[in-house]
Amino acid sequence: MKSYMANPNEIERKWYVIDAEGKVLGRLASEVASILRGKNKPIYTPHVDTGDYVIIINADKVKLTGKKLDQKEYRYHSGYPGGLKSVPYRKLMDKNPEKAIHLAVRGMLPKNRLGRKMIKKLKIYSGSEHNHEAQKPEVYEF
Repeated sequence: MKSYMANPNEIERKWYVIDAEGKVLGRLASEVASILRGKNKPIYTPHVDTGDYVIIINADKVKLTGKKLDQKEYRYHSGYPGGLKSVPYRKLMDKNPEKAIHLAVRGMLPKNRLGRKMIKKLKIYSGSEHNHEAQKPEVYEF
């Protein structure tokens, strides 16, 4: 018996719309990462991008549980000595909620060129409108 290996030129990609209103950030991110990776398909192959496109709407209405909104910080470094910066999640969610979801999903994808290719299939919008109607996206419930 042979194992099936997906071929990149025979993969059919779908478009999904996920409404983030009232969803918990981490649970939303893990489900989206699974779809982007292609783990919800029977043809999943670890070294091939078999995933689908995901559109997230209402990103500004996503929830964080517990005291994470006040205690959790997004930390980054400028590359210079003493260049560690940190932004509390309350400020990040007020200013740029798309970035908070993007960072959460990106952290759950592979850290290589395949992961960088997968994250490009994620489209995030803070409102309830998106401009991908031509792709005929399906509503994804979980």
